[in-house]
Amino acid sequence: MQRENQMSIQKIYEAVMEYEEEDVAELVQAEVDAGTDVEKILNEGLISALDVIGERFSAGTLFVPEMLMAAEAVQAGLEIIRPLLVDTGTKVIGKVILGTVKGDLHDIGKNLLGMMFEGAGFKLVDLGTDVDSEQFISAAQENDADIVALSGLLTTSMPEMAKAVAAIRDANDNRNLNVKTMVGGPSVNAEFAAKIGADGYSVDAPSAVDDARAIIAGGI
Repeated sequence: MQRENQMSIQKIYEAVMEYEEEDVAELVQAEVDAGTDVEKILNEGLISALDVIGERFSAGTLFVPEMLMAAEAVQAGLEIIRPLLVDTGTKVIGKVILGTVKGDLHDIGKNLLGMMFEGAGFKLVDLGTDVDSEQFISAAQENDADIVALSGLLTTSMPEMAKAVAAIRDANDNRNLNVKTMVGGPSVNAEFAAKIGADGYSVDAPSAVDDARAIIAGGI
């Protein structure tokens, strides 16, 4: 029985690797109906596949369209098991507030990152686009967040990103907030992130998830 169960989980893994969104949903539902442990479905079927996809993306053997398809396939599975994860008290890795900074309406990169965070087991609060500093701070306070992740596509959004990071750092010092900041986007680099005092910078979504895990583990 255990071997059959493992083979079924493997099918979920393979469906994610092949970007088969509908198949993932059907297979996950079948496992739920069969009484398979939802954490096993999440960790061995969904997260493990997304981690491999992320590694291939970082290595340059996969590209953004494939990443999006894989993330969407994982999301299809998550939609089914998310309520069950809450019911069973499955431990959340950490809580992330995500948004594109004020003045920037681009969301493809942010949406991909959000799906990656959720797929990796983080609780995500997505504030959308054109988010100002106070919105980030309020959401972090209301949700007892661990990380605020700021995204921006345009070079013109960099001053807003700097302003938001400064406001969050001030809130950490003076408003009883305790969060780390991560920044990313095509216009951002490690030098800029260090200059504005961000706790983390990531070049792509998979490395952002790895950095977030390191932050939660106390490694950053």
